[in-house]
Amino acid sequence: MFEPVIAPSGTLLGLLQRGRGDGTLHALAAPRTDALAALNHCVLSDPRHDWQVENRSLYYARLYLDLDGGLGEIEQHLFHVDDLIDADENRTGLALAVLGHLASYGRDDAMALLRRYAATGANWAWALDELALRDDDAGLRSLAGPVLSRFPATPQGEAELAAAVRDAFEPRPWRLWAEDTRETVLAARIRAAQEQGSFDRWQRQLNSAGPRPGWSVQAVLDWAQEGLERRPAHHLHVPGARCLTAVAGPEDRARIVEAARSGPDGARATALRYLAEQQDPEVLDLIGAAAVAASDHVVQAAVTAFGRMHSPAAVERARAWANRPDTLGAEAAALLAARGGSKDAGLVLGALRRTVRAEGPDAPCLWSLVDGAGRLSIGCAAPVLRHVYRETASSHLRGRAARALAATDPTFAAGFAVECLWDCEETTREVAARHAETGDARVVEQLRRLASDPAEEAEVQTAVRMRIGPDAAAK
Repeated sequence: MFEPVIAPSGTLLGLLQRGRGDGTLHALAAPRTDALAALNHCVLSDPRHDWQVENRSLYYARLYLDLDGGLGEIEQHLFHVDDLIDADENRTGLALAVLGHLASYGRDDAMALLRRYAATGANWAWALDELALRDDDAGLRSLAGPVLSRFPATPQGEAELAAAVRDAFEPRPWRLWAEDTRETVLAARIRAAQEQGSFDRWQRQLNSAGPRPGWSVQAVLDWAQEGLERRPAHHLHVPGARCLTAVAGPEDRARIVEAARSGPDGARATALRYLAEQQDPEVLDLIGAAAVAASDHVVQAAVTAFGRMHSPAAVERARAWANRPDTLGAEAAALLAARGGSKDAGLVLGALRRTVRAEGPDAPCLWSLVDGAGRLSIGCAAPVLRHVYRETASSHLRGRAARALAATDPTFAAGFAVECLWDCEETTREVAARHAETGDARVVEQLRRLASDPAEEAEVQTAVRMRIGPDAAAK
């Protein structure tokens, strides 16, 4: 999958791609054709860098409702010839999720498209999951035949059916079909698939090739090393460290320390992780040495092990490492952001500024630094936090920036908090509901809309109701 191309943050398309509240407000003020063109572009070309955690579907569905947008372009996208050759759920997942929300809002055309795609589309399982939450029993029963016809009555077809039933995100359609007394043949196939799926889970547990009780420390280290040699991208040092916790005793410490100092890469990473979790007195020196090792695997294991530490000694060492220009320095700054005190504000602020200058507003390590700026109430971090808020393509990072601004920026309540009421992330809308000034009539209107919208998250509605009552003026 190609990385999405994100338009500049000052454009309508850029705002909508980011899921910002200002995207909705600008779209409603723009010519309707322009707004719908930008909206369709977002839905048909998913702009999210991490589509599995970032929300956009409800945000786009609400804008379709506000613009009274048709679904013709979504229909063309779903049933395009590309659907026959590109079964990647990334291509159609966002469009199907938007249709699901529109169906919840009573759009019959969205429900019809979902049913049609579930019957004939490549990403049918996603469409079926959307329908499982919203369609009635009759609508779901009508799909039993088309869905089951995808799986021929052969050993391979039955195995694929069992996997589909086992891995279904929403089990309701399968249970409904399995209990349908009018379709006895289909129901019998699904019940057999359900039983096979349960057996497969049990069999996988029995056939585990991992460590067994009674293994020695050296056996665990050898297992981790062999796993790295067989599959370099498949790291076993994390489960290996858990195994060491189970089998290692005080008499094994010297062997593990030596492995962490100079062992082969897989064993060294496992030993470092174990010693960090045990808060061993030598582990910080061992991590410092491993952070400059030639092996990227060892460096990454050392850095992540350090990031999981929270002892006073680790925090003190983080103060010494926070200005290092490598990944260990970045992890040290992140540790101070999460666990440091007020005296560490300068180090956290310095790391935040350096990271934005060097790596831009989407650097992975910004998440913890932004959180730390808010946790430590670093007021002079507000300008860089505002920059991150405006420019990042990650709606989750923008939400963290909003929370940090609520703690550091006195202008937040009258500024960004207002647009956050329309943000794509429910956690960001919750922050806005708690902080947005209600002198603006748009704020009160949107608060009331969120409070009455059945699709809105309960946490957001709770925050809204703390500000306004159903018949009272906003507080």
